[in-house]
Amino acid sequence: MSHSADPRPMTSRRSGPLKGEAQVPGDKSISHRALILGAMSVGETRITGLLEGQDVLDTARAMAAFGAQVERLGPGEWSVHGVGVGGFAEPEGVIDCGNSGTGVRLIMGAVATTPIAVTFTGDASLSRRPMARVTDPLAQFGADITTREGGRLPITIRGAADPVPLRYRTPVASAQIKSAILLAGLNAPGETVVIEAEPTRDHSERMLAGFGAQIRSETTEEGHVITLTGRPELVAQPVAVPRDPSSAAFPVAAALIVPGSRIRVPGVSRNPTRDGLYVTLLEMGADIAFENPREEGGEPVADLVVRHGPLKGVTVPGERAASMIDEFPILSVIAAFAEGATVMNGVAELRVKESDRIDAMARGLEANGVRVEETRDSMTVHGMTSVPGGGTAVTHLDHRIAMSFLILGLATQNPVAVDDGGPIATSFPDFLPLMQGLGGDLG
Repeated sequence: MSHSADPRPMTSRRSGPLKGEAQVPGDKSISHRALILGAMSVGETRITGLLEGQDVLDTARAMAAFGAQVERLGPGEWSVHGVGVGGFAEPEGVIDCGNSGTGVRLIMGAVATTPIAVTFTGDASLSRRPMARVTDPLAQFGADITTREGGRLPITIRGAADPVPLRYRTPVASAQIKSAILLAGLNAPGETVVIEAEPTRDHSERMLAGFGAQIRSETTEEGHVITLTGRPELVAQPVAVPRDPSSAAFPVAAALIVPGSRIRVPGVSRNPTRDGLYVTLLEMGADIAFENPREEGGEPVADLVVRHGPLKGVTVPGERAASMIDEFPILSVIAAFAEGATVMNGVAELRVKESDRIDAMARGLEANGVRVEETRDSMTVHGMTSVPGGGTAVTHLDHRIAMSFLILGLATQNPVAVDDGGPIATSFPDFLPLMQGLGGDLG
């Protein structure tokens, strides 16, 4: 999707029972990491199940710009011939990361300890997002970093010629901060240490270990401590990308709120650092069965069987937020159909995502007849036996906001519109045909 594409309004309407199998795309977080670590390895990394959304394609182009050989072999199947740790070449042009906060932050980490100059940019939404949380620790490795006012894109990084290892306590729970530091630490001598108050998604640690890095995680009095030994020779590996639990959340939510629905979602990641939404849904009384548990690409996966049924409001504890940070928008939609109030705590991080997701969801739900209360770090949705709908949600170039409101409209009394569904292509390019194939009336 072009960053200057014209808005694409979309509408969803009350639908009959949803039936069938939802083949959701590969996990976006793991797809980014597979491309980056493949490019930093020696040999050929074969990736299957790669998400081919715009965000990940932008990362693939960036790796090619740094000198890796990146080739698409077929649907979801890619080959990356890496240049090794510290082997990135200086790109000829600007690295455009589009809408992807994950992509730009991880790539900045990967280049911060290599003596090359790289300028990063992105679309209007990404250019508003705070980057100092990543650039501040990367500068401590010795990188010279120039940002726009407020620590925002465009950003130029001149990687450290003589990097020093870093010991860093993350100020907020963020897998992006942790991963950027670990990727920078690959080309620094000695041990790089990241300390978290609460564990965040651990895809980077799992994949680094799989590629041959010396990395360990432990819980100490300081918190969750990850220690990486620098300057390993990463060895290319096959990577099978499991299906994205954040993308699976949309058809799962639709089946839970549309009466009579029963769907199957195969091969979804059950990584415990990403499982907060499903833990919460079970607490709400959701009818979800996890079948055929297995491991793919070093990640636990299962097939989800989801049926419509009554739901009740719950209180989501703040310490669970890191394991479901991308799923709060769709949870707020599900909560609109639950009996009683659903209180979501620990959600301040949502205010600096692709949009202020708390504000965007609150305003959109209110426009469709749902009562919402919010604070800086919490959001309360008051469920209803029947949600009126009939409103238009402003998406602020945010793919998850757009998809969440299109799911809402499948079960409301009146249609729900979004002002722009174009950004959905960044993470879930087949969202519309998938939902239509299940019986959803949207487009």
